[in-house]
Amino acid sequence: MEFAHILFLAFAALAVVAAFNVILQRNPIYSAIGLIVVLCSLATLFLTLNAQFISAMQIIVYAGAIMVLFVFVIMLLNVRSEEARTDKQKYLKFLAAPLFLALLAEVIAVVRYVNLTPQPLPSANNAGDPSTVLGTVENIAHGMFTNYVIPFEAASVLILMAIVGSMLLARREKPEEIARIEKALTRQQEEEISKEEVAA
Repeated sequence: MEFAHILFLAFAALAVVAAFNVILQRNPIYSAIGLIVVLCSLATLFLTLNAQFISAMQIIVYAGAIMVLFVFVIMLLNVRSEEARTDKQKYLKFLAAPLFLALLAEVIAVVRYVNLTPQPLPSANNAGDPSTVLGTVENIAHGMFTNYVIPFEAASVLILMAIVGSMLLARREKPEEIARIEKALTRQQEEEISKEEVAA
């Protein structure tokens, strides 16, 4: 077994362990850290598959920008205050086992019917065709803007909807916070009135 195969299996196992850590941690910050480990492991897997551009984008876009957005939303929404509500929904633990079995069956079906035939390497005749060179900017751009342009645009709309939803959730104010703001404004107005009376 070559060193590249050992490296691939090691980081694949690390990605699986970190993925379990994401779903088993109760603290959302620890889950976000586990997701960063998963994304970095996937970047290494892409690197072992000679997809250098995808590996770099995995680190820069997902492990960098997207995870910063996730952590920002977690801090903004104050997820710790919502933990008591999720504990009250005890019926969810009965749905966990059937959903896990369904996911496991889906993974087994995908692994069973996956095409294990290796992709043909680019030859001298078609080396200039962008669709035959794997892991390059030309190959990704060719597939993104020809065969997968509709899913690409749908993903952008989905991300936009998620940003708008996070903004709406962040603007939700609790009644006690509104009362506290009103008291502070009233106190400030009273202080200004008293200062004006003293000055008069």
